[in-house]
Amino acid sequence: MASTLDLTPRASARGVGSNADTIVYDYTAAGAAFARATRPDYFGWIEHVRAAGGCTRPIRLAGQLLTVEPGTGRVVEQRHTDGMPDAVIYTACGNRRAAVCPSCARTYQRDAYQLLRAGLVGGKGVPDTVTQHPAVFPTFTAPSFGPVHVRAVRKHTCRDRKRCDCRPDPCHARRADDPTAGHCPHGRPAVCWARHEPGDAALGQPLCLDCYDHDHQVVWNLFSGELWHRTKQAAERHLAKLARRRGIPRVQVTTASGNIRTVPPVRLSHGKAAEFQARGAVHFHALVRLDGVDPGDPAAVVPPPDAFTVDDLVDSLRHAAAQVAFTTPDHPDQPAGWPIAWGEQLDIRPITLTGHGEVTDSMVAGYLAKYATKSTEVTGHRSTRLTADTIGDHAGPDGDHTARLIDACWRLGRPTGTPVPLSQRPRDHRPRPGFVPRWECPDCGTHTRYAACPVCVARRQSALDTESTKPATANPYARLRRWAHMLGFGGHFLTKARRYSVTFQLLRDTRRAHRQREEHGHPAVGGPLVDDDTTLIVGTLTFAGAGWHTTGDALLANTAAAMARERQAAGREELAHELGTTPAGAVPAVA
Repeated sequence: MASTLDLTPRASARGVGSNADTIVYDYTAAGAAFARATRPDYFGWIEHVRAAGGCTRPIRLAGQLLTVEPGTGRVVEQRHTDGMPDAVIYTACGNRRAAVCPSCARTYQRDAYQLLRAGLVGGKGVPDTVTQHPAVFPTFTAPSFGPVHVRAVRKHTCRDRKRCDCRPDPCHARRADDPTAGHCPHGRPAVCWARHEPGDAALGQPLCLDCYDHDHQVVWNLFSGELWHRTKQAAERHLAKLARRRGIPRVQVTTASGNIRTVPPVRLSHGKAAEFQARGAVHFHALVRLDGVDPGDPAAVVPPPDAFTVDDLVDSLRHAAAQVAFTTPDHPDQPAGWPIAWGEQLDIRPITLTGHGEVTDSMVAGYLAKYATKSTEVTGHRSTRLTADTIGDHAGPDGDHTARLIDACWRLGRPTGTPVPLSQRPRDHRPRPGFVPRWECPDCGTHTRYAACPVCVARRQSALDTESTKPATANPYARLRRWAHMLGFGGHFLTKARRYSVTFQLLRDTRRAHRQREEHGHPAVGGPLVDDDTTLIVGTLTFAGAGWHTTGDALLANTAAAMARERQAAGREELAHELGTTPAGAVPAVA
């Protein structure tokens, strides 16, 4: 957005008043911005905060910055944040959620787009031969946990599904002779003749809150990641059986530890995004690519054997989605556990890389990148992690649909076992102090006069040091309380296989190095970075706070960032126009 705040007093025409002629108060955003803009160091401050411009809650860091010669270790220059504007360094928060920080979410979305698209067309370290790999775009949905209000269109006549204006069918129509028509066991109507429009608040809401199985839905959200993991394994096993039937031999590879393993000749690589539906259940959109195996380099990305086609990939995913199902561990509220399986709606579409077709690489990469910046906003719920002090503000067994889902998470995630009192716990045998007659340890053969073998004690202690300090819980439902604000879903919204594409860290390091080359001498935050060929900038920084000091600072920084984005967008449009109108063989004027 562009700023409408006039920070420079100027003479105005008769009858026309300038913003600078009005009285501004320091406790308002305009007053704080005016006070900041009238300082002598304003331009130095706006340049200093440019790295975090547009961020809603930037991170403030304080400490030292040392310029060091790598060869000798000599400190060439030493700077402290006390001598900088506001005595801190501002860096963007990096939050992926568009509802929390639109600016950082936009950067995350663009990185996600490049990461996902590189896995389909190559580039950024991914070989260009991936264009020869079969790839599909599947969508896995959750099963039904009860009837909800929907907008169903049998045949679309619109050109843009995002702005669909087609006439929908009645929500839940029933015939008069239908035995299920009428009312539910709780006396509420089991039919809905409304034709819901996009954006209707009733979409996703159950027809009867008491009939809806909220417990099953939050448990399904919790175990949906495991369901996807098993589905991918089942699809790979189906492809391995298909290769064996076609006479394609298995491949011997050497692992990093030097062992030789025999693996199937094909494997799957994926990029996956989770999306919340209006009813509060997650479903997954994925980009699944079929890869081969290189015996000499197992980590290489190579095309699969010629005998495999995109139809084989589609069949393997459909077979896996139909076959994979499991039951969760028992729970006091559900001794038999809950069944976990995919819903009936499964959509798998091949991806075309020519730029023409129903599903293209750019389309699906942009689609997944967009949903990677979203969360539970579609359900109307927005909160941070809930605690015992804040759960009452969002959960309720008799509340609306979202409140009942959060209540189910908190109730099912309660401790299910009673700890044994300390006085009743068995005590380990403790040897008496002092020496004992010389004896030989039967485990390691050490001769000692200590009551306990010191060698075995040291080994046990070293083994304990390598174990996690956080004990594993025996209750698999305990995570429901931790992820109650996410309606039970505790997975990442964007995941990928290791071999599918590059990492976010590589993209961020490349962007940081590019900006550092453009702005020589401007320190970047995030570790030792190369300043030039002979020096390093090493930062010893600590967390000093989050957010801008005043709303006026936020207004000025975000306005400057918005103006910079507008200039960049105008430059991209001008460049695209020049490239589109320049005859073949001619050099564009902007080049």
